Amino acid sequence: MGILSGYRVLDCSIAMAGPFAAQRLGDLGADVIKVEPTSGEWQRHASAGGARGNKINVSFLSLNRNKRSLAVDLKAPEGRQILLDLVKDADVFLQNYRPGVAKRLGVDYEALSAINPGLVYVSMSGYGEDGPYVNYPGQDLLLQALSGAMLSAGSADQPPQPAGQYLVDAITAYTAFEGALAALLHRERTGEGQLVQVNMLDAITTLQMQELSVFTVGSKPQTRSAEAHAHCYIRAPYGVFKTADSYIVVAMAGLDKLGKLIDEPFLQGLNDEADSWTFRDEIVACVRIRLLGRSSAEWLELFRAHDIWCGPVYGYADLVADPQIAHNGTFITYDHPTEGRVKTPGFPIRFSKTPAVLDRGAPLVGEHTREVLEGLSLSQVDIERLLAAGVVGVP
Repeated sequence: MGILSGYRVLDCSIAMAGPFAAQRLGDLGADVIKVEPTSGEWQRHASAGGARGNKINVSFLSLNRNKRSLAVDLKAPEGRQILLDLVKDADVFLQNYRPGVAKRLGVDYEALSAINPGLVYVSMSGYGEDGPYVNYPGQDLLLQALSGAMLSAGSADQPPQPAGQYLVDAITAYTAFEGALAALLHRERTGEGQLVQVNMLDAITTLQMQELSVFTVGSKPQTRSAEAHAHCYIRAPYGVFKTADSYIVVAMAGLDKLGKLIDEPFLQGLNDEADSWTFRDEIVACVRIRLLGRSSAEWLELFRAHDIWCGPVYGYADLVADPQIAHNGTFITYDHPTEGRVKTPGFPIRFSKTPAVLDRGAPLVGEHTREVLEGLSLSQVDIERLLAAGVVGVP
């Protein structure tokens, strides 16, 4: 039994941020019903990295475990009524429709809270529910660029540096997950539901709490230097350095100590705080040249022995095989009826009494339509009629 066992979530979201947030709730034991069109959610048909599965592509598979699928046409009056009937006993409703779509479908907060005043309604958007950017596409890379984050890393002569993850989608998902839990706690105390609004722009902006405060309070502009640097607001050396055989990272090392270890006289005697900013380019250049002289393994062994913060630069193959990852049980493995053996990152929070659960992998489109409708006490005759009319769907 997960910590959210007994709670029901209606997941009407698409793509990454919404489904990821709903999956988190499912991992904690909530009954998550993925409400999707009879043709299937958009993500089922869009491969990530060219990877496709047998019946379920990898992208959808990774974001929709621990859910049941109800395939229903919400534009049909009977289809919308099915959703409204489910809302009566739901705890969380989550959607990331384009602005205005929820109201046109009759599933906006005002409509659903009138049916169920205790409902926690999570509305996710790209830039906010209104304002000058309300109709702009809320896509990860676009929000990364708008957030200012791309100009905090790299060198002045390099293009802006996007993250290697769908960073804005991920932090928006966690923000929505956090918002849903906080609103559920409020409801436990008061019996009162509420509207929870989350947008991608605010999520990625507040993620940069330290950096933006350095700018707004400390009046320090983002200044990328001539040498590549991993973050403009952290002192040198801080970044990725090539070695004789691969790459390592070095972070905020004591300059005098590092200078002695790499036999670089210029670093010896420098003040860590004052000089690491004044001579940022010179420090990075010295370290870059010196580290070419030995292998990554040699430098890591030497630096770790002298408490220099350092580490290897991994690819995914290295990460999956890492002993700490294995020790932590970071990845979970399970058998899926159509996709076979699945290995994927699990839930990252450990609860001593109510651990995360894995009840099922990602569902086929409409896999649980009959089951959900039977839960609404619809007769088999009515279910067959809805199927024949195309209002609902099954695999």
